[in-house]
Amino acid sequence: MDINLFAEGLATTLSLGNLALILLGMLLGVLFGSLPGISSSMAIVLMLPFTYYMGIIPSIILLVSIYAGAAYGGSITAILFNTPGTPEAVATTFDGYPMAKQGKAERALGLSISASAFGGIFSVFVMLFLSPPLSQVALKIQSAEYFALAFLGITVISAIGSKNMTKALISGLLGIAIAMIGIDPIVGTERFTFGQIELLNGIEFIPIMIGAFALGEVLNQVAERAKTQNFTTTEKIKLEGYKLKDLFVHKWCVLKASVIGTLIGILPGTGGSIASIVSYGEAMRSSKNKEKFGNGAEEGVIAPEAANNAAAGGAMIPTLVLGIPGSPTTAVILAALTLQGLQPGPQLMTEQPLMLYCIFFAMLIASAITFIGGRVGVRSFGLVLKLPYSILASIIIGLSVIGSYAVSNNMFEVWLMLAFGLIGYYMKKYEFSPAALILGLVLGKMMEETFRRQLLITDGDFTSFLTQPISAVILLMAAVSLLYPLLSKSFSLGQNKRKPQATEVK
Repeated sequence: MDINLFAEGLATTLSLGNLALILLGMLLGVLFGSLPGISSSMAIVLMLPFTYYMGIIPSIILLVSIYAGAAYGGSITAILFNTPGTPEAVATTFDGYPMAKQGKAERALGLSISASAFGGIFSVFVMLFLSPPLSQVALKIQSAEYFALAFLGITVISAIGSKNMTKALISGLLGIAIAMIGIDPIVGTERFTFGQIELLNGIEFIPIMIGAFALGEVLNQVAERAKTQNFTTTEKIKLEGYKLKDLFVHKWCVLKASVIGTLIGILPGTGGSIASIVSYGEAMRSSKNKEKFGNGAEEGVIAPEAANNAAAGGAMIPTLVLGIPGSPTTAVILAALTLQGLQPGPQLMTEQPLMLYCIFFAMLIASAITFIGGRVGVRSFGLVLKLPYSILASIIIGLSVIGSYAVSNNMFEVWLMLAFGLIGYYMKKYEFSPAALILGLVLGKMMEETFRRQLLITDGDFTSFLTQPISAVILLMAAVSLLYPLLSKSFSLGQNKRKPQATEVK
């Protein structure tokens, strides 16, 4: 490490103008991240015109601050309304919203902000000290490893969102089938488009996510309240507070999630969605209280939030060092660098060595500001739940329509959201799993594409997934994750059968 550059980077970032940009970027990131369908990449695209006449360092400081803020913002509506503000916050809804319904919204938001800050800070330190070697490792990850990673994420389906594993599996398979709509990624032919131009590029999962989670929950609440004719008031809940020391109870969970998020973020094209899902699955697999997951487990909020924020920092590593975007948002940041006349890649680190340190300090300060500001705002966010439900439902529906339309400025996305709102409602009513549907949709395309590409590379050799060490280890973890619930259930049944015999002997 160059100490002089380190000190110059700190001094540059701490200048009054750059600090103001960090604060502005963080606020914009949290705002855009909390609005359903308005992702961090869209926020950065909207801010790009304002960076044309800014210097290289101020513009990149603004953009990475938006990125850091948006990584946390998505959890706010995910916890309060069961409406993920960003795709990265899907896994947060699994336990965040149940906690809010139990009167623990403030606690869930506090855990979320603390885990987010830790994950973000952890990843920027990794970015500073380990960028070159980790980027070289990322280049060695091939199709087999990507497929194994997606398959590991899909195994979470076996345990979330439904009391019936068969129905959860059916929901996940439906999500995978929807992910196959559009142009075949290998041969380029149309699939399941039924002559509809809107389906040629596939179905955007954001409107489906908003419909299945947000609108589906509103319809479910309206149906429940119709039985008691209670449409104007919410339940009288007492908000359970949160203290920073509560995070230390789950210190190993947040540390493990940060490591997983950083490593997955480094892999080009993955991003925080996959990181949060894989981290959630690992937290559930290693927990001693698996039955709490899906019903308000604190680790179920901590793990995905630490992971998706760590993935934000991890994704910057291949973006800066190799010129390969680690996520959709960093692809936009890469475009911003190009607009500034820079050529992303290894030479960028020699041409703009100060920039790496400024990015490091900007993301570090943005995470710290988000933590402090979020701690102050947690109580206010929690009080939103005390609004009359008629107002809450109107806000949620309005945000859902705006968020769906904003995806491509097309009414087709709004109709899609409304349709999946109804589907999500009936899935909940008949104990299918909207969460499993979204997991299948998010991971299905990547799973299919990497699986088929690996077979093309190896001339149809299925054993290649097991002969590559990294792929084999990840698939073994996935097998354990799938079989563990069945084995533990069989073991407990065996134990129960032996108990009466022991009583008779006495």
